[in-house]
Amino acid sequence: MKRTEVLRDLLHNGRGYDTPQLESLAAELGLPVADALVVAGHPVPGHLLPPDRDKDIMRAFVYRVTYCNHPQLAALREFLLAMQDEGAAPEPRPARDPADPDPFPAVLHGLMRNRGFGVREFPFVGLSMSTIRGMLGGAWHRLSQLQAMAGPLGWSKEDLATLAGEPLQPLDYGPMFCHHVGAVFLAAVPRTTEQLVRAAREADRQSAREDQGAWQPVSQGIYDCPTSQISSS
Repeated sequence: MKRTEVLRDLLHNGRGYDTPQLESLAAELGLPVADALVVAGHPVPGHLLPPDRDKDIMRAFVYRVTYCNHPQLAALREFLLAMQDEGAAPEPRPARDPADPDPFPAVLHGLMRNRGFGVREFPFVGLSMSTIRGMLGGAWHRLSQLQAMAGPLGWSKEDLATLAGEPLQPLDYGPMFCHHVGAVFLAAVPRTTEQLVRAAREADRQSAREDQGAWQPVSQGIYDCPTSQISSS
């Protein structure tokens, strides 16, 4: 089957898949296992979820990551991966409601929560918090909005559009952030509050970010992605 067909089948028939099948599909698609579980409508076990963390620290970490260029993002990802797992696994997250006629908002919310993102912690991508809340509430999901969300999640616009049932069309502009930013946030999934503090300092060291004297929502973005291929995290 084509990738789009696999994703649609996972979305609509995923409850019939067992865990080994989902792990195999996740590897085939280059997705985290936790994401495959969310798309398929399965519970997500605690060991695949972020530990309980301070949301303000998470927000500060995310902000600092957005100032890193591609070599710095790669170095920061390695810095995070080299850390020891120290956090206690949270409780498993229940599966989404199988009776929901539009599963995409719950799936999008699950993908965000797999990385420890609430609406406030999600990096600024040119969308207002009310717009993101609207997407999570099922009010809308235009292609341009999916493109904006995709990079920090480590997903492609095309894959999110498949899940949302949104037709693909040319866009006049690219996203602020690519999947390399999302790869850093995936590497940070097991990290504790204290580890995120250290990683935020490392991000500042790498980027040599200048303090502007007040909190700014984001850097100017990372448009020059050297690849268009999403790699397995």
